[in-house]
Amino acid sequence: MASFNVYFILVALFVMSGAVIATEEADIIKKYDCENETKMGQYCIMEIFTSIFKIGDVTDKCCGELMVLGKICHAALVKRTLQLPQFKNMEESKIVAKSIQIWNKCAVVTKSVSPSPSP
Repeated sequence: MASFNVYFILVALFVMSGAVIATEEADIIKKYDCENETKMGQYCIMEIFTSIFKIGDVTDKCCGELMVLGKICHAALVKRTLQLPQFKNMEESKIVAKSIQIWNKCAVVTKSVSPSPSP
């Protein structure tokens, strides 16, 4: 009987921790206004999504929009997407690694094309 109670408590804690993580992601997305369409256009959203979850490259233009979106929003949106039922079977570590790779590539690209300050 005691082992059943412990098992029930562990399951309840696991379910609650998942809800807390989902709430934290939603709070981050809301706090940083990550879904604001002025930060990233629909075309670039799809291009970056395809690059992370399928295959493809990110253009310099969309890299620029990703930098405007910000690293915190980028990570939070990827994590939230991985929580959707249709993405549950994907290897989270590979997706997160791919999103970091794309972020790093875009950071380099935007630094190399940003204008230098005038004297």
